[in-house]
Amino acid sequence: MYKRIIFHVDVNSAFLSWEAVYRKEVLGETLDLRTIPSAVGGDISKRHGIILAKSTPAKKYNIQTGEPILKALQKCPDLVLVPPNHDLYEQCSKSLKDLLFRYTPCIEPFSIDEAFLDMTGACNGYKSPNDLAEQIRERVKKELGFTVNIGISTNKLLAKMASDFRKPDMVHTLYPEEIPAKMWPLPLEELYFVGKASSKVLHGLGLETIGDIAKMDLNILKAHLGNKHGQMIYNNSQGIDESVVESTSAANKGYGNSTTLSQDVIDFETANLILLDLSETVSSRLRADGMKCTCITVEVTDCDFNHQTHQTTLLSPTNTTNVIHQTACKLLKEFWSGAPLRLLGVRTTKLTKGEFTQLNLFDLLKDERHEKLDKALDNIRNRFGTDAIKRASFMDSDKD
Repeated sequence: MYKRIIFHVDVNSAFLSWEAVYRKEVLGETLDLRTIPSAVGGDISKRHGIILAKSTPAKKYNIQTGEPILKALQKCPDLVLVPPNHDLYEQCSKSLKDLLFRYTPCIEPFSIDEAFLDMTGACNGYKSPNDLAEQIRERVKKELGFTVNIGISTNKLLAKMASDFRKPDMVHTLYPEEIPAKMWPLPLEELYFVGKASSKVLHGLGLETIGDIAKMDLNILKAHLGNKHGQMIYNNSQGIDESVVESTSAANKGYGNSTTLSQDVIDFETANLILLDLSETVSSRLRADGMKCTCITVEVTDCDFNHQTHQTTLLSPTNTTNVIHQTACKLLKEFWSGAPLRLLGVRTTKLTKGEFTQLNLFDLLKDERHEKLDKALDNIRNRFGTDAIKRASFMDSDKD
């Protein structure tokens, strides 16, 4: 129905939730910080610093994230304060990202406790994106012990707006056709990129809601907010956002690609073809950047969402499709139990600059032939498109 499906996953009261889970599950404390007025703050012994996160009961005392600890204690003298543990938060954030990677390789961390996921294609096999989001939400709660809100839409802006709807532990949609009913009635302060200064200007123009901004003359907004910011605020009020989910964290460490399959794969022949497709993508990126790898990893997620990886180190660096593909197939044979697969991935690491690598003598001639073939294929695809030429194994297969 939609060309793109984007999720925004946001941990509810992240630092406070992670503290609560750690203290209950690891330290064995009986008191759950999430059930009482509590907060994570700065230097409690000196009673200064700011509130970093607060529990839902603490919100009843109008305690705000970012306000001084002393002010928070004046509002609620019985507020339970705990110091921040940033190493713990990094571990919890990584656990969440590891779980999300089982559903899609295209993840853009937005902060330590939230991320955008491009789920286009990953929803195949589910009744709706909502069903998949509900499954993720339940798994986070069951396996990691804390809760998240998930917003669903066709772009990052609307997905983030949706995740901020009623909390905690909820899934919300905000598709373009839902904007007038769900987004426009909201106070204009809730629109992304409307800060205190912008809010004051907009109220001065007699505007109160996001819908008021959307119906405002663009030239008037630009005159009061500046051309760039005025255009941005207007676009946001209309739900316009063309930015893509950018997963760039591994750019300097390796090259990889994975795919969530529309149907579970149960035979090695089909898996072999998928690995070939992935290997072609990865190897072409290596060659485009003049890089070679000596470590190849295959990752799989089965139908029960069990995630496994298996890797090997090569004698000689390579960026040829043939070597990467053959190695990936060998790895898969070594560790695949036969359980139906819903995700396959290939990663290459331990990189070296291609022009400075030393080949194993026995592989020299064979690698030269493959490198010439790959270079010819790259040139054709760069000129005429990725589908301009295909391998015979794909042409002969009835698999899509």
